[in-house]
Amino acid sequence: MREFLLNSGSTIDEGRLAKGGSKLTEQYTEECAVCRMNPQDYQALGCPEKVLVSTMNGRRSVAVNAFSENSVEPGQIFMPRAIWSNVVVDPETFSTGSPLYKGSPVLVQPTEEDVLDARELTEKLYAKHGKAEKKAEKGR
Repeated sequence: MREFLLNSGSTIDEGRLAKGGSKLTEQYTEECAVCRMNPQDYQALGCPEKVLVSTMNGRRSVAVNAFSENSVEPGQIFMPRAIWSNVVVDPETFSTGSPLYKGSPVLVQPTEEDVLDARELTEKLYAKHGKAEKKAEKGR
């Protein structure tokens, strides 16, 4: 497990898919459920296929696909701004109404956990609501 600074932002394909109403597609998951890191950091973690990105206190974490990318600085990771990165972005807004999408400290480690799509991740995050909805559907 290593500490990194998480930078999150829009990518061309993330924006195209999100604005086009395609957040529940396989293409959106492939574009956004990712962690891009410097090749040296990627190798130091053992070139994992998937990583678990966690908040520093370990309360929130998300499994995403891992990739090596030369444009990412050592000690930093990049995740597209989407539900996966939002799981671990610090929610503090400092009265601005927008969290810090750049420079959030996170922990990263290789994982065998499944990378969930947006619907699965939402159900996992909001399990109480998902369970109530499933009960209501069964009663219909």
